[in-house]
Amino acid sequence: GHGSMFIYGWLHLSGYDVSIDDVSKFRVLHSITPGHPEFHETPGVECTTGPLGQGIGNAVGYALSGKMAAAKFNTADHKIIDNHIIALAGDGCLQEGVAREAVAFAAHNGLDNLIVIFDSNDVTLDAMAKVTQSEDTQALYTALGWDAVTIDGHDLDAIKAAIDTAKAADNGKPKIIIAKTVIAKGIPEVAGTAKGHGEGGAKFIDAAKKGIGLPEGTHFYVSDAVKAYFADLKAKRAAAHAEWNKSLEAWAAANPEKAAELKAAREGSLKAEDLLKLIPETSGEGKAATRNSGGEILNHIAKAVPHLITGSADLFGSTKNYIKDGGDFSAANPTGRNIWFGIREHAMGAISNGIAYDGLFRISNATFLVFADYCRPSIRLAALAKLPVTYIFTHDSVGVGEDGPTHQPVETVSGLRVIPNLDVIRPGDAEESAGAFVAALERKDGPTLFSFSRQDLPILGFVDAKTRREGVLKGAYILVKETAELETILLASGSEVQWAVEAAKQLGAGTRVVSVPCMERFDRQSDAYKAEVLPASVTKRIAIEAGVTALWWKYVGLSGKVIGIDRFGMSAPGNQVFKELGITAEAVVAAAQV
Repeated sequence: GHGSMFIYGWLHLSGYDVSIDDVSKFRVLHSITPGHPEFHETPGVECTTGPLGQGIGNAVGYALSGKMAAAKFNTADHKIIDNHIIALAGDGCLQEGVAREAVAFAAHNGLDNLIVIFDSNDVTLDAMAKVTQSEDTQALYTALGWDAVTIDGHDLDAIKAAIDTAKAADNGKPKIIIAKTVIAKGIPEVAGTAKGHGEGGAKFIDAAKKGIGLPEGTHFYVSDAVKAYFADLKAKRAAAHAEWNKSLEAWAAANPEKAAELKAAREGSLKAEDLLKLIPETSGEGKAATRNSGGEILNHIAKAVPHLITGSADLFGSTKNYIKDGGDFSAANPTGRNIWFGIREHAMGAISNGIAYDGLFRISNATFLVFADYCRPSIRLAALAKLPVTYIFTHDSVGVGEDGPTHQPVETVSGLRVIPNLDVIRPGDAEESAGAFVAALERKDGPTLFSFSRQDLPILGFVDAKTRREGVLKGAYILVKETAELETILLASGSEVQWAVEAAKQLGAGTRVVSVPCMERFDRQSDAYKAEVLPASVTKRIAIEAGVTALWWKYVGLSGKVIGIDRFGMSAPGNQVFKELGITAEAVVAAAQV
């Protein structure tokens, strides 16, 4: 976060491709040293933490991935994965709710490879920390199941000793080192006060530099002695890395199957045509909730993709994303492929991001769609950092029924669609659900979110499975082709596709039905394909979706019509709520006949 100049300085000293010139261009347009460190932007930056608390969740995800990978790939002869995850945090990081969720999860799951160094300077941005907190941090973390120790954060020997002790203790407990420090140390005018947090000490900087012996007139300066120290350190680290590579080569030679699996996991090269072959086609007409279809599809893929893992926020029984025979991840079973996040949606998102940053496992997680708002900050960061996380979110509309408006996400799908680089897929049946999984797993440059139904939807078996699956990959496709001159285009997604199909039967041969499971994918298609699906000459267009109407106007135009729900829902059986709120085939027909 605001410690970004700290990490840029260390990256430069450590030998990453971050020059003094790069550091001096801090926050300058198109520099590699932005105001908050960003993944992909700066060599050596491992994650985009951004908002406070996210880094703690990311670190827990890294630690979980490390535990899982070590248990999966290490052998008695070769311990190729044996690292610790170290996170630096401040009061602001630990105060955030997402951090509290994540640290409880870390302790419960025995992530003793995680070390948090807490820069405890008793200051937050606005005021001294005592204005907003009064807990005993060491007692609190001990109670949560962490090893906690308090040290002098200005004593380098104490810091090293604490880290060495933390690394050596494989006792099933994550570690927190509470380093008591004085903020703005060396600037007596603001040292130890809230003014030292921001620009309060800037006007005293020249005197402070003089006080610690830096040459006058220097702004970005590294002494020859420091350069030499880090050059020697880099050489030692390079030698250690070379030794590790020898061990890796020996491990690969002795364990070719594990090596092939690790290579596939690191490369993440899942291709659509291969994934499609893993999913049996549905037969017959019938009905199925897309959450149920999704669970079956996930299990078919999981059999062939061992680095695919999943998790749920205490809702496996409802979200249906449990990998059968995959085992449950825990301290006692770190190879388990099902992660029980508990009722911690926000931490689930941040931890999943950490797993994705580590890059060894393809993580999916699940909750009810209406709870996406609990993990939205983490979803946004996944999109920003281009992480291939998959969100399996169910109970996606007023079809939830009796649970009422608090659990009916009428605005949520559109609210997620406006996040840049997030693909939101709302499939209309089992085969579109298959296409959704393929779309998510072949994607390497960003996250994908599924909006699955709780209620049964008819299988759209009058169109072949290949068309429906590949249609999802393109975002939108012609589901029902007109058999006469095209007059009307009906657009729909998810559970409302059935109503568009029914309405088309009543409206006649000049009606086309376009299924739009993913607006974002459709918008990325060529102009020629978009014109083929939605020819500009046909302006009589009607869209239907059980949610807010705002985003559909870009497809229907000002002369078109959108049937939706620009209000909150109501408590009643789902089919009654749909009818009461006008989400029916009859409503589509009426709109087309006006």
